[in-house]
Amino acid sequence: MCAYGQAGCPLPTLADLFERVMQQSSRMHGISSDLQSQPDHYLFPSRNMLRKWKCHTHNILTPGDKQNAKSLDREQLTEVIVRLLGAWGDPLSQLHQSMRQDQNRNKNRERFSHFSSNKVLEMSDVMQELRDGVLKMAEKMKLQGVLSNAVVPVQPERALHSSTFAFYKRGGLRSLDRNDLLYCLRRDSDKVKNYLRILQCTTLPGLDC
Repeated sequence: MCAYGQAGCPLPTLADLFERVMQQSSRMHGISSDLQSQPDHYLFPSRNMLRKWKCHTHNILTPGDKQNAKSLDREQLTEVIVRLLGAWGDPLSQLHQSMRQDQNRNKNRERFSHFSSNKVLEMSDVMQELRDGVLKMAEKMKLQGVLSNAVVPVQPERALHSSTFAFYKRGGLRSLDRNDLLYCLRRDSDKVKNYLRILQCTTLPGLDC
């Protein structure tokens, strides 16, 4: 409603933007949890251990725990958040296509697969909206001098997903255990939620963190 700065339309404060992205990240986290706990997950192959290289985001260096995340400056933490969100566009698209194909081949899985494939589509939309929101929030932080102007460039989608394309060309989604992919999705959504909370606490004064 306020996209074009209409007269009498209050622009959101930085606190407002943080609140919105936190709500969206909670929604994303909930969807990823729903996907991993769906009753059709047992239909997919499983492994006792997840090898780190299985996650296509393994080359994005992320803090191992909250203390390490707190030690990063705001620029570094914001960049990690944007990169994680940007890296999931193609995997979610391929996961949705794979589920649809599986649904068409196996009518007895139709109800569960239809629910899960719809959830994957919802997750894709939520992640894109969250990434757009984080970029808008970063622009606000730059205007207020909280972030330097040199960080968080808006990269073309092709550049953002180039490493993802390379990952799937090496193995392909068919050889990737979908349980592993859903695990990676759940893990990365948890990271984004925690990093955003840390960024919020270190940026806005007076919060009970």
